[in-house]
Amino acid sequence: MARVLIRNVSVLVVPESGECRVDEAQDIHIQDDRITAITPTGTPPPGAAADGAGEGEVVDGAGLVAVPGLVNSHTHSPMVMMRGAAEDLSIDDWFNRRIWPMEVNLTPERVRVGARLACAEMLLAGVTTFVDHYFHADQIAEAAIESGIRADLAPTFFSSAGPEAIDAAVDTARDHRTRGPRITASLGPHATYTVGDEDLRRTADLARAEGFRIHLHAAETDDQTQSSVDRLGVTPVQVLDRTGVLDAGALIAHGCGIRDADLPILEQYADRVTVASCPKVYLKLAMGTVTPIKGLRSVGVRVGVGTDGAAVHNTLDVWEALRMVALTQKQREQDAEWMNLSDTLRLATRGGAAAAGLADQVGALEPGRQADIALVDLSGPHCQPVHDPRAALVYSVRSSDVRTVLVAGEVVVRDRKLTRMDLDEVFTDAKDLAHTLVDLSQGGAVQHYAP
Repeated sequence: MARVLIRNVSVLVVPESGECRVDEAQDIHIQDDRITAITPTGTPPPGAAADGAGEGEVVDGAGLVAVPGLVNSHTHSPMVMMRGAAEDLSIDDWFNRRIWPMEVNLTPERVRVGARLACAEMLLAGVTTFVDHYFHADQIAEAAIESGIRADLAPTFFSSAGPEAIDAAVDTARDHRTRGPRITASLGPHATYTVGDEDLRRTADLARAEGFRIHLHAAETDDQTQSSVDRLGVTPVQVLDRTGVLDAGALIAHGCGIRDADLPILEQYADRVTVASCPKVYLKLAMGTVTPIKGLRSVGVRVGVGTDGAAVHNTLDVWEALRMVALTQKQREQDAEWMNLSDTLRLATRGGAAAAGLADQVGALEPGRQADIALVDLSGPHCQPVHDPRAALVYSVRSSDVRTVLVAGEVVVRDRKLTRMDLDEVFTDAKDLAHTLVDLSQGGAVQHYAP
């Protein structure tokens, strides 16, 4: 059996509640894909003498902090190909004049090339799991498998595409269940305003029958929520309730328009509903407000940190996103003591694990969990002096401070280099095809934004 020892490293401990801490001079013992023990440096784990096996590969952790691999709780990974191509626009124009006309150009090859670049970017930044919602999800799976990253993939569909397209998306999700242990699947209706109640009910029925979760956009802005009330007489959360989506189990992307009256509804499903917050997007598109994390937490709903797509977020950097969660939440609540260091780190790790449907597998460095680990270097001038390593992780760390990354016990980034992919090749392929994605000469759009 494969063994890895991360020797003499500081370890970020993220409890389910309360304060996080950093334990210095620790050894992390890994067997195959799981952490078996965390011991003071030089102390053998329980049973080590009995089995007589060697320590296997040794990773030097001196001067580094081991953190649970970050989880990008909501993204559209191939949209890295549109990075910087839709700037300084209102949310309506962003969709209708740029993004949805660009997505007419999507092909399996272009999606795969974009997903490879996205996986490379995320792994190099210490993101070990991403929760994706996009088209041609089979190609995203190929890129994820090649890179070694962990992914939950939701093939996207609109009601306007018709029953056959929905059936195809569901079949793709079914196929993902056979793609290996690092790939999981969700069902991916786009949003409550682009997928009708009948299709949402059918999705919920399928999810319950076959054990899928549902990943979709809902209540992205308060304007969307008000539009739903005006058109349908109910909020988007009430739509999800009456169609059975909440009962089936759902990841809600954004939720900035969730209202106080929605919270008792969500509380009923707090064991199976999570929300992903991507605050840079809300600032950039002037969406008016951010995810009401304090209210969601008050009713037991777990929240993860995401980047959304790089067409609006520009990066897939979860360090940047978690920092913005802390800052925007303090501003929203007008409370500098809210969203403290420990809570912010917990959102990016345990919260993200819950959003990915992997709450008992990843999100913490504990014996028995998957060995998804990022080793971070705090020696840069932007982190020094380190009075509190938790503060450095939330407010100072850059993605380039990540040195080594393991997913399922496998070293997939070693000393800032990908072990499974040729980064130069990834860059070349993306540069060769990027112009074909942002070409607006074809006309048309995959959908019209009018929630």
